[in-house]
Amino acid sequence: MISAVEALKRLREGNRRFIDGMQRTKALASQEKHNDLLKGQAPFATILACSDSRVPVEHIFDQGFGDLFVIRVAGNIVAPSQAGSAEYAAKQLGTRLLVVLGHTRCGAVGATLKSLRQPGGKLSENLASIMDRIRPAVEDLLKTESECDPDTLMRRAVRANVRRSAHALRNGSGILKELMEQDGLLVVGAEYSLESGEVDFFDGAPTR
Repeated sequence: MISAVEALKRLREGNRRFIDGMQRTKALASQEKHNDLLKGQAPFATILACSDSRVPVEHIFDQGFGDLFVIRVAGNIVAPSQAGSAEYAAKQLGTRLLVVLGHTRCGAVGATLKSLRQPGGKLSENLASIMDRIRPAVEDLLKTESECDPDTLMRRAVRANVRRSAHALRNGSGILKELMEQDGLLVVGAEYSLESGEVDFFDGAPTR
């Protein structure tokens, strides 16, 4: 089992290779690797990420087949299915690092901000359920920072949404909470920059 600290180090190093254009050749696994994965999986970290097509999780961390347990959903929200998937990865697969990964210019966050400022638009029940989980994080910002310029407000809203999801995982799951208290599980919030390619681990990550 790889510790949370070591897993975080691997992600940081992989992201640095991605930024520098020095990725390892892992786009296609060798036949030997494929055969090993048929026996089971042992990812070293779990990533709860937004579904945005501009955020290819394995690529931005320069990881290959079997390295990451990736959960993707618009707005990197935490609903029961996402929490259950994270519990499975931590309890059954032994991942000790759980990263909530948001990103700049998140469409789900932007749509939620717009709906709060211009209410009345019709949404499907399913889309509304996603925005309902983002809304509490950005409502508070609108109350205190409504005079911010739109770009600043958007940046702060993305991070507030990541923090809320990380908080929900830390406090809303008995399984995850027990593993945090007794077995070294770490839940970290991070943001991927579409502009630079850099991942900033800004919430709950230990100092280097």
